[in-house]
Amino acid sequence: MATRTEDIIAQPQLLFIEGYQASSDNATFPVKNPMTGNALYDCSSATIQDYALAIEKAHAAYQLWSRTSPSARRLIFLKAAEILESYVNSEAPELLSQEVSATKHWIKVNMHAAAGTFRETAGLVTQIKGEIVPADRPGTTILVERQAVGVVFAISPWNAPVNLTARAIACPLICGNTVVLKPSELSPKCQHLVVKALTVAGLPLGCLSFLPTSSERAPEVTEYAVKHPKVLRVNFTGSDRVGKIIAGWAATCLKQCVLELGGKAPVIVFEDANIDDAVEAVVFGALSNSGQICMSTERVLLHQSISRDFKAKLLQRTEGLKTGSHLEAPDVSISGLITPASATRVLDLIKNAVEGGAKLLTGDLRITGPNRTILAPHVLEGVSRDMDIAHKEAFGPVIILSEFETDEEAIASANDSEFSLCASVFSRDVMRAMDVARQVRAGSCHVNGPTVYVEATLPNGGTGGSSGYGRFGGMAGVEAFTERKIITLARPGLRFAF
Repeated sequence: MATRTEDIIAQPQLLFIEGYQASSDNATFPVKNPMTGNALYDCSSATIQDYALAIEKAHAAYQLWSRTSPSARRLIFLKAAEILESYVNSEAPELLSQEVSATKHWIKVNMHAAAGTFRETAGLVTQIKGEIVPADRPGTTILVERQAVGVVFAISPWNAPVNLTARAIACPLICGNTVVLKPSELSPKCQHLVVKALTVAGLPLGCLSFLPTSSERAPEVTEYAVKHPKVLRVNFTGSDRVGKIIAGWAATCLKQCVLELGGKAPVIVFEDANIDDAVEAVVFGALSNSGQICMSTERVLLHQSISRDFKAKLLQRTEGLKTGSHLEAPDVSISGLITPASATRVLDLIKNAVEGGAKLLTGDLRITGPNRTILAPHVLEGVSRDMDIAHKEAFGPVIILSEFETDEEAIASANDSEFSLCASVFSRDVMRAMDVARQVRAGSCHVNGPTVYVEATLPNGGTGGSSGYGRFGGMAGVEAFTERKIITLARPGLRFAF
């Protein structure tokens, strides 16, 4: 008899270190449904001792995994992709709905994008290439190889729990590294789906450990893992606040990191843009997953000649979206934020801006829902630079509108931020849009498309500041999780003079 999804959710979640086990001190923490506030299950809370064991096991597994043939690695990932997609018809919808308030659309995006990441990453395994460098010294051949580095410590977030977990571990593993994964304490079972798929697909034990831990323990175990001498790379996707802490710890031991942090993505809409297309892209980019995406559109810069038309269409579109509990109405477009505290923080940013003179074009300034997590879309204009919402990442369903007259003014406004993750430009003049896109400080800038856009082969990441540094995706990921190794071959009998 098949296990019901409700039973899977209710079962305690264990750690995974060469097999499932409780934490070394048997401590647990409750994982709650953000929409209701009710406890879903108890999750084991990993200790420093558990991390020490996982790192040692990963270090030992690396010796064999790094020498595994490319074809063997590829087949495991391709099989895992199929297994992961099969969860769309089993436990994934209920898990994502219960743990992170995911709508139907966001569930499908997570699962299919994660499977796509596995497939694309599998194709990289034979692209990990070196080079032969000409030598000045006679009788010498110089080889430069790309080699796996060893143990990678990965931290993945709750907002796209399956997709971003797949991204955090896929490239390190395909390159021949082993991974110790710390998932968010808010979504362990969603993120465990990735570990489960790889394990069922045949990933050798020790190559991937799964160590959720409580929020109280998170700082100490994270610092321990970052600073551990056998951990040679760190990757983190999350807030700029935590990213700066991790970067500081890594700096004490000169350890390389890949950090994809926050965003406050601008969209520039020129006077010749297709307004309907731009409105659709802004609504999608700003309000998907209730604005809880690092690439979410937060600032829309409008040429003053089309500002009125754009606003009217944007307000009509946003006010027509269905907001509410996805548990009660499965067809909602916007559901609750991840915690009541998140909703309160976003609403406070909006209220402070309105009190400071910003104009609220739509939005009711209310938080609703049984656990006070539901916030309708809010659109503001007249936001000044000294308001917190102008420069802090909202990470909620908020859109800030402003106007410009010249291209130079639009570029300056887009670049007036500590964040540098992504942006968009809308214009029918593609060459003009390309010129502006090159001048906008962002890791990616999309012409006539939404800011929320990513493919597994792209070198995703920011250009510094509060968006972090280093790149996931494609060959950029290979470069991040391998080292160049110089090997020289000298002809026997070669003499070396002083």
